[in-house]
Amino acid sequence: MKSFVFEVQGPAVRYRAGQFMTFDLGGVSRSYTLSSAPTRPDRVAITVKRKPGGVVSGRLHDTMRPGDVVRASGPVGFFTLEDHPAAKYLFLTAGSGVTPLISIARALYDLAVEPDLVSVHSGRDNLFRDELAFIGRDLPGFTALRTGERLTAEMLRAAVPDVVEREVFCCGPPGYMAAVRVMLGELGCDPARCHEESFELGPVPVVGGGGFRVEFSGSGRVVECPPGGTLLEAAEAAGVAVATSCRVGLCGTCKSSLTAGRVEMDHKGGIRAREIAQGKVLLCCARPLTDLVIDR
Repeated sequence: MKSFVFEVQGPAVRYRAGQFMTFDLGGVSRSYTLSSAPTRPDRVAITVKRKPGGVVSGRLHDTMRPGDVVRASGPVGFFTLEDHPAAKYLFLTAGSGVTPLISIARALYDLAVEPDLVSVHSGRDNLFRDELAFIGRDLPGFTALRTGERLTAEMLRAAVPDVVEREVFCCGPPGYMAAVRVMLGELGCDPARCHEESFELGPVPVVGGGGFRVEFSGSGRVVECPPGGTLLEAAEAAGVAVATSCRVGLCGTCKSSLTAGRVEMDHKGGIRAREIAQGKVLLCCARPLTDLVIDR
């Protein structure tokens, strides 16, 4: 894991703690949650885990040097306290999923806001361990817990007895988030008060039956999209160049025009209702219901 701090050239970046930006690194884009605090807008920071074979994470870790210039867009996202106001909060994190929490914790500390916020981080990593512990000691109402074991419903109930009364934020690898989703259901938490953030995709479920014909009119490419597959996967299979980043419907990078056909789309805020009404879709989270024509 490394943190990369960028000095802003131009107007200060205004954002809410927990939001993300999309960074362009040599023609390849990726979305990263800001680990910096919006209370210090002259600089922004991201904290990135190096992934085996990762194009962008490897480039950041191996070639990024002081003085390099990087273009970025945003910030966007709704994984923030402002978007989900509540009297009590619970953050459940694993791995690099702790990055939105550290941004929120830093902002609360800078502003001397005393929240009722409990965080439980799972895993043996030490990412931000000391800083979160310091904030927990110095900021009333902020409690930072860690466990090196696999989190269970019993452990969570013991550590946070009022868990069902809290607005819950979960961020981490797909497997961890899926397990937490089940756990929160067992504990009786209201799904409407449970929020997730992830830039990693788990496997897409595929049901039996034939696929749909998808035509990309700009390039003339035609491909069959299997049941359960996304339009982004279809585009990549057809060799159609698509700018993409988050791949989960958050950033809006892959927004395109649907000129024929119908889709179902489970996005996470990367597209507005008026854009959907105008025929726009996010390729990364749209799945065909009929044969389609995409203006791409």
